[in-house]
Formats: sequence, structure tokens, C-alpha cells
Amino acid sequence: MRLEETAIPAVKIVHLDAHADPRGLFVETWDSAKFEALDICQNWVLDGLSRQNRKGTVRALHFQTPPRAQAKLVRVSRGKALDVAVDLRQGSSSFGQHVAVELDESDWKLLYIPSGFAHGFCAMQDGTELVYKLSAPYSPECNKHGLLWNDPDLAIAWPVTNDEAILAERDTTFPRLRDLPPLFGRFGGAP
Repeated sequence: MRLEETAIPAVKIVHLDAHADPRGLFVETWDSAKFEALDICQNWVLDGLSRQNRKGTVRALHFQTPPRAQAKLVRVSRGKALDVAVDLRQGSSSFGQHVAVELDESDWKLLYIPSGFAHGFCAMQDGTELVYKLSAPYSPECNKHGLLWNDPDLAIAWPVTNDEAILAERDTTFPRLRDLPPLFGRFGGAP
């Protein structure tokens, strides 16, 4: 297992070790001691799976606010996706910047996204599935905000055009970053 830094130091790519032989393979997708050694220390409370039936499906840019803000550990278990994290931490040197990483079922990469970030992804193949660990349970009261997925100020290079993207109505109504109120402090908690 090895860690790869990204342009935003708080967001990390974890490369897992796949042990293969003629029968198949085995991969440890979570080992608390190994992740702690990589400085990824979370108490995961929820595992989720998201399946996208069609290529071009975009789920973005979502987050929960404090006190139920969520860190995430994301992996593609089937297909391929562009996974994106946008820094919403007020006072952070990378506020408003994003990391975009292609995750593929065969590359055994995980993307660690701490709390204080908006998260989204685009399916690059039909039937793409993402599995993820979350550090807080779902909270309707803390899940009312989002960030416009195609905000031109963010300049995210999505693999679909605005016309091609398959979106939930809710994802088209979120504000741009410049219109989003301060929701996170410098370290991902309340401002």
C-alpha cells in the first residue's frame, strides 16, 4: 500500500496491493493500522454503494455540513469514474480548488476526501459502481447544501458536456461557489 499526494495535501490517493495468482486475487481494502500509518485516521460509521446505469451520469457536488460533516474513502468497484473533491474550508490555502482523479475497477486506487470538501463523480462507463466509507451517518438536516457541478469558476474538466450529463434535478439547482455561504472552517468543522 502506498500513498500518493495530490495538489491539495488533505486529499490523498491510496494505491492498494493486489495479490494475484491463477485463481484470482485478494486485496485488503481497509486495514486501520495500515491507514493510520498513512495518516488517514477515521472512524468509519457507514459504507455506501452507488451504481450508475449509464455512462455520463453525474452525481455532484455533494457534502454534509457540521456537525455531521463526512470524510469519505472512495473506490470504483465496477467500471470507471472521474472522482472530484472541491475544498470548501474557509481559510484553507486551497479553498475553491479541486482534485479530479480517474478511478477504475482494475487500478486498485482509493481517494480519501476529508470533511470540508464537496464531492462528486461522473460515470465513464455504463454500470459504474462506487463504494465508499463515510465518517458520519446520513443526516437530512445537514444534507441541504451542494455546489453547482459545472460552476465555470471551478473549471472542472468533466468528461461530459452540459448537454450530455445525466443529472438529478437537485444537482442543477445548487449555487456557484461564489454564492455559497461559509459552511466549513479551516479544518472541515463549523466555521
